[in-house]
Amino acid sequence: MRADQDSRLLEEWDEGKDSARGKARKRGRKWPGLAAFILAFACLCLVLLVITSAAFGDKISHGEVGGHGMAGGHEMSDAHGMNGEHGHADGHEEVEEHEHDDEHDEAQEHGHDDHEDPEEEVEAPPVAEVVRTNDYVLDRSWNFHAPPQRREYNWTIRDQEHNPDGVYRSMMLVNSQFPGPLIEVNEGDTIVVHVDNQAVNATSIHWHGMYQNSTPYMDGTVGITQCPIAPNSKFTYEFKVSSQSGTYWWHAHQGLQSSDGVHGPLIVHNRNEDVLQRIPYDTDRVVLLSDHYHDLSSALLWQYLKPDMENTEPAPIGALINGRSTRNCDQFPTRKCDNSTANVGMPRIDLATNQQHRLRLINVGAFAEFQVQLDEHEMAVTEVDGTDVEPLSYHRVNINPAQRYSVIINTTVAVAAHRDTFWFRARMIKTCFTDPPKELDPDALAIVRYTEGTDEVPTSSDWEERLELECRDMNTTELKPVEAIRAPSESTAFFYLRSNFEIGAWRLSRGFFNSSSFRPNARSPTLQRYMDGSASSNKTFAAANAGDVAFVNDAAFDKSRELVIQTIGIQTVDIMFSNFDDGNHPLHLHGYKYFVLAQGHGYPPLTHVGADMTKENLAPLYDSLDLSNPLRRDTASVEAYGWILIRVIADNPGVFPLHCHVSWHSEAGLLMQLMTRSDELANIRVPQANLDLCAGVGIERGMGPNDEDYRELAK
Repeated sequence: MRADQDSRLLEEWDEGKDSARGKARKRGRKWPGLAAFILAFACLCLVLLVITSAAFGDKISHGEVGGHGMAGGHEMSDAHGMNGEHGHADGHEEVEEHEHDDEHDEAQEHGHDDHEDPEEEVEAPPVAEVVRTNDYVLDRSWNFHAPPQRREYNWTIRDQEHNPDGVYRSMMLVNSQFPGPLIEVNEGDTIVVHVDNQAVNATSIHWHGMYQNSTPYMDGTVGITQCPIAPNSKFTYEFKVSSQSGTYWWHAHQGLQSSDGVHGPLIVHNRNEDVLQRIPYDTDRVVLLSDHYHDLSSALLWQYLKPDMENTEPAPIGALINGRSTRNCDQFPTRKCDNSTANVGMPRIDLATNQQHRLRLINVGAFAEFQVQLDEHEMAVTEVDGTDVEPLSYHRVNINPAQRYSVIINTTVAVAAHRDTFWFRARMIKTCFTDPPKELDPDALAIVRYTEGTDEVPTSSDWEERLELECRDMNTTELKPVEAIRAPSESTAFFYLRSNFEIGAWRLSRGFFNSSSFRPNARSPTLQRYMDGSASSNKTFAAANAGDVAFVNDAAFDKSRELVIQTIGIQTVDIMFSNFDDGNHPLHLHGYKYFVLAQGHGYPPLTHVGADMTKENLAPLYDSLDLSNPLRRDTASVEAYGWILIRVIADNPGVFPLHCHVSWHSEAGLLMQLMTRSDELANIRVPQANLDLCAGVGIERGMGPNDEDYRELAK
């Protein structure tokens, strides 16, 4: 068809040329050279216009125009994200949508095949997409008792410019949403997430708090359970949610991409949720709390890890509630800023009067601890990190990075106070920032309205108690799980770990557990190395001494870069952390909840002060423990110059990181690994799709810098 069109246009062009020549001959007696030049130039322009139009038409037919051909695909993904948010229980509808999306993706993948000459293609300008914010109001008609099903989600990750508080910055976003899409499922469901990475950097997704029973290769941890998803590549996460429910979240686990926007909530409903939640509630919603930076995390990380920085963490510029806040643009004269867009502003939370409302608080930030309150309302804590607890009321809830608390709000204050709006305050503990910027705004605010649509400005009163000045966990010793589980009376193994920052080669400050500072290998994850070694009967992956059931494997792993505690069979492992750093460390264990046996400041009770930190020397502490029903959670903090004792029932085959969830500290090396049930782990088969990730082009993009990158700066 293109040839016929070109021929016809050329014939018309020739007729036009003949006519033009006739006119030129009449005028050519005066300016023959100029007329010939004009005619030739006009003819050339016409030919180029014809060729370009034909090529551009082909590009439209192949779906390449409009943001690299993703306009249609993104629209479907976005719609699917909406399905997830509103709790559609129809798995068939979701699968059909995914199949449609696959057809579209296949057309995109082959969209360039018909173009023999790439020079003919004209690069279309990217489509400017509006970033959608989320309020995360859960549908109370959700069917907790629906039969187990596959819940499928289609995600596209892109680099986009966005202004959560008015100031524009580069971000990585999922489906053009900030924060990202909600995943909502029932216990027993299978989560399937198709990730299309269209960002310039590689990435991975970690499902924070998910046990990953029988699917440790889906944990999403770069260098440990998988290689990253390369730019312009796809990968599908699929795992079953079993034996757990409650409030969780997902986030990128490559560098600090979570701080750049790749995060969102993951809610798992229990079939007995109405029983496990002791206080009935009328509404249910998620509230994401986050510190906020105006610069990309990669630039901040490079600065943080430089020589002579001495663990001076980048301090945030402000804070967000569900991805929103507002700043005065006059404070940032050198930045592009617009605080009048729809996504900017103080969030409104509508809680009808004379009802009870569940707020699922999640700290998705990189650094800051928040103190959360609703003026004049007590908050009854009913869940901690996916563990339902007997209600206990507080004026304020302290929440460290990665932690979750569900609280119940009773909206009966208006009757006595004669007011309709109240301040919801999330305050960062700024005394934990070494070098805060002068533009820091430590308070994130939202307006809670008893009457939807009211414009009344709150005049509510703050609580009289002084604000916390130290970064540490709130006192949770009185919080008792609803499902009582007694901790094992004895442990079969005990490990003592010191956490601190040390200055080493090239004057670099790095985080250490004992003498180990983690450095990930993007192309050789721990899990795959163990699988290969086990298959080849490599003896370094077995216990060095017969009868050892829990040991530090320093034969198969370089302990200076990878501290791996390996267990055989089901073991009960105690880990005592002593923090010799002046910063707080929220310790998150993948694949498990652990028992928080005790935590405190200074040294724990000892038989002999100054002697080695052994289980025997800790006899006074062990003798005082209440093992009847201790709190179970996946993230608990060891405060500055403090300690924490945790107990893990190591029964889940896999390789699971245990790391500080202050993202800066984790990137500085404050991470170790538990390889549990290694005897059973050898029987798990890693899918080929996971193995193929390791051959991807550019999978190192987005990782933190190597220590060697600073060699020249240290001279």
